[in-house]
Amino acid sequence: MTDVVAPEVRVGNGRLRGRMESGVAVFRGIPFAEPAARFAAPTPAAPWQGTREAFDFGPPPPQSSRFGTDALESADDGWLTANVWTPDPAARLPVLVWIQGGGYVFGTASLPEYDGRRLATDGVVVVTFNYRVGAEGFAQVPGAPANRGLLDQVAALTWVQDNIAAFGGDPARVTVFGQSAGGGCVASLLAMPSAAGLFRRAVVQSMPGTFFTPALAGDVTRALAAEVGAGPDELGSVEPQLLAFAADELLENAHRYADRWGLAAHRQVLLGPVVDGTVLPATPWRALSDGVSRDVDLLVGHTRDEQRLFTMVDGLLGQVDARLAERALALFAPVPHGAADYRATGAGPDDLYDRVHSDWLFRMPSLHLAEAHTGTTHLYELAWSAPAMGGLLGACHGLDVPLVFGNLDRGQPAMLLADDLEEAEELSAQMRAAWIGFAATGDPGWPAYTVEDRLTRVVDTSSATVAYPEQDSRRIWADHVFRELPLAGGDR
Repeated sequence: MTDVVAPEVRVGNGRLRGRMESGVAVFRGIPFAEPAARFAAPTPAAPWQGTREAFDFGPPPPQSSRFGTDALESADDGWLTANVWTPDPAARLPVLVWIQGGGYVFGTASLPEYDGRRLATDGVVVVTFNYRVGAEGFAQVPGAPANRGLLDQVAALTWVQDNIAAFGGDPARVTVFGQSAGGGCVASLLAMPSAAGLFRRAVVQSMPGTFFTPALAGDVTRALAAEVGAGPDELGSVEPQLLAFAADELLENAHRYADRWGLAAHRQVLLGPVVDGTVLPATPWRALSDGVSRDVDLLVGHTRDEQRLFTMVDGLLGQVDARLAERALALFAPVPHGAADYRATGAGPDDLYDRVHSDWLFRMPSLHLAEAHTGTTHLYELAWSAPAMGGLLGACHGLDVPLVFGNLDRGQPAMLLADDLEEAEELSAQMRAAWIGFAATGDPGWPAYTVEDRLTRVVDTSSATVAYPEQDSRRIWADHVFRELPLAGGDR
């Protein structure tokens, strides 16, 4: 493609002017939808006259400030915007649509770790977008549709189907991919009737197993409303950033609600997808086992040491004693024999603590999703240890993000890589090739996963395809059924 100063394309709403950056055409801040009213479902964005400059990212949605995101506050409510990187608007390339994580309470597509240039340079169109997070996206507000953040994602994928050909993308080869809460969103989309037909393939990276019953979600919303001195049906009058601040306060004090909210309170995961019976009819595990999305190719996996990053943040890395390990086992190991089975592995307190947290929140939900899917599935585990802190973090949560995008020197996840990037570049090339190969053909470069042979790609400096490597955990959780998180005592 010949470089031009300002590439232009026409989409359904009007004409866009982007920029050329290192040989890639980039279009930012494209409106794809807007809420008709506060806490409403998204509606198509309004058309514009003339040529719209698509140079800058759109404003971030209101969100938590607990994770260094204070600077993301914005009074602008035009949050639902998309960004596109394309190596050739005249081509017919596979498309990768990214859904960022952030515990369902923070995250925006403008973060530097999600820059799509390196992926696009390898021959794929990359799309990122904002969706509503926190209370705006996931609180169970009376009279409002549930799972508004997921409905925003359906609107974005609909926009992709309608418009991506103008950017050189093939609407028949759309792959949606996401990590952490983004992976949970991708899993939710697989189970949602409104998302059917909007993508051909899906990549689920480190999916959290936290899905809520309406009763639990409603109780959390009532507590959130109490934080701002309002009733649940009055939240529409509360300023969005004030509501985000109140959600932070609720998370900080989640332990006070442990008798009602159980494991959601213990892990400080208080907002997320609600199995409401309409937008999300069933958990992803149940939906996939019933044959939903059997025609969607699935790539799913996790890191080996998911919990280590959180243990470090909590100041407990290397400090977990037998008491803390036993408490973690009592809370999170599957009943009735899980705690004893973990102890029988001979692991010490630190390892037991990390394993049971990793398994409950990310590793086993991801594995069980792979085993529930009735279509073609590929499984991986990232086993390469992050260089930061002398390797103490292992292959921790979030390490896959800079490797998949190839952004090794920017953004918060890049801090895990320290300064020596030679091995990281090698791992990144492996993962980018696998993700793009999967998006193009459905084949990431290793055999599909089946419950007979459990073939798994272990990604490391010497990657190999072996039987699923976390066999102790797999056996401990083999008979467990992941269900929605309940409210103690049922409806209130």
